Amino acid sequence: MKNINKKESDNNRKIPSGYSKKDTLDRLNWLEEKTGMCFDQTPTNEPEDLKGIIENHVGFLPIPMGIAGPLIINGEYAQGEFTVPVCTLEGTLAISMSRGMYATTLSGGISTQYIKQELSRSPVFVFNSLKESSDFMKWVDTHFVEIKKIAESSTNYGKLLRIDQYPIQNYVVLDMVLDTGNAAGQNMVTLAAKLACDYIQNNTGYNYILESGFNSDKKASARTMIMGRGHSVIAETTLKHSVLKRILGLHLDEVNIFQQIGPTVTNMAGTTGCHLHISNALTAIYIATGQDTACVAENSIGHFQTEPVDEGLKCRLTLPSITVGTVGGGTRLIAQQKNLKLLGCDNGTHSSRKLAEIICASSLALEISLMSAIASGTFTQAHMKYGRK
Repeated sequence: MKNINKKESDNNRKIPSGYSKKDTLDRLNWLEEKTGMCFDQTPTNEPEDLKGIIENHVGFLPIPMGIAGPLIINGEYAQGEFTVPVCTLEGTLAISMSRGMYATTLSGGISTQYIKQELSRSPVFVFNSLKESSDFMKWVDTHFVEIKKIAESSTNYGKLLRIDQYPIQNYVVLDMVLDTGNAAGQNMVTLAAKLACDYIQNNTGYNYILESGFNSDKKASARTMIMGRGHSVIAETTLKHSVLKRILGLHLDEVNIFQQIGPTVTNMAGTTGCHLHISNALTAIYIATGQDTACVAENSIGHFQTEPVDEGLKCRLTLPSITVGTVGGGTRLIAQQKNLKLLGCDNGTHSSRKLAEIICASSLALEISLMSAIASGTFTQAHMKYGRK
C-alpha cells in the first residue's frame, strides 16, 4: 500500500476545481469514486408524477448544480463526512462554502446539537365577550386529549404536541404545534388543524379562521426566532490558529474588530437575528434536495457568533427554523431524491433531522468563509474572480 502523507491526504479530499468540460468530468469521476453514485445523467419525472408539486406543467428548467465539501459532522443524527449538493446562480457560493467546510474539516469538523422539531398552524376563534373567550380557553384545555385524537386521525406520522393559547381583544389564537416526522409538514398541520377546529366549533358553537398569521408561515419573525419553526439546530466548530492563517487568511484581531462592529450595526438595521447570509446556503441546498424554497423567508433567521479561545476561534450558528422534509413534495423528484441519497437522507426514521443538521453545519461553514473574506479585506477580490465571467 502506498504511503500517503497528510498533505496528499488533504488534497485528495478537496473537490477538483475549474470551469472546463474536462473539469466537470473530473468532478463527476471524483464524486463517483468517493460515493459510488453516478451523476452525469439523471432522468426527469414523467408529468403524471408531478401532481401535488406543480400545476400547468410545461417542462423542466435546469439550474446549475455544484458540490461542496468535505464536511465532517459530529451530530446526533448526522455523523461522518459529507459532500453537499448545491444549486445556485451565484458565483463564489459553492467554492466559498467548500472553503469553510475544508477549514472546519482540518480543525476536526463541526458539532451539531439537535434541539427540537415543531411546526404549527394557528387558527383564531372569535367571541362576543371576554367571558366567552375565557370559558373557551378552559374548554380547550379540558378537552385536549379528544382534540389531539381528532387532529392525529388525519396523519400516520404527525403528533399534536400541544395547543398554545393566545388571547387578544375578543379573539383567541390556538397555536396547534405538531411534530411532523420526516415531512416538512405544511399540508399535514393544515389538515390536522382543520379537523381539530371543526371538532371544536361543533362542540362550542364558535366560529374560526384557519390561519391567523401568528405562526409566521413564510415570514421572518421574532416569534420564530424565540420559539422555532420546523427543525431547530445549533452548530459549533473551533478553527485552529494554523487553519485561520493558512486556509482563511485571517488573524484574530481582524475577527475581533469585525465582531465588534457587525452585531451593533445589524441590530441598528432592525434585522431578525445576527448573521451574514444564511439564506444563500439554505436556498442552494433547498433547491438541490426538493424543499419549499419559499420557506427561506422564515428560515433565514439565526445567530452567528465567534469567540477567541486558546485553540483558535470558536464559531457557533443557531438556526431556530429549518423547515425541511425528506418525504413528500419536491423530494419526490428524481434528481432531488438522488441528492438526498448522496447525503444519506433518503430513508431512515429521522432522516429529516439528519438533513437539518447537515444544513445548519453547511450554513456555518459558509458564514465562516464570508466572515473571513470581509474581515481580511478579500471579499471584493473573491467576487471579481468567481462571481463574474
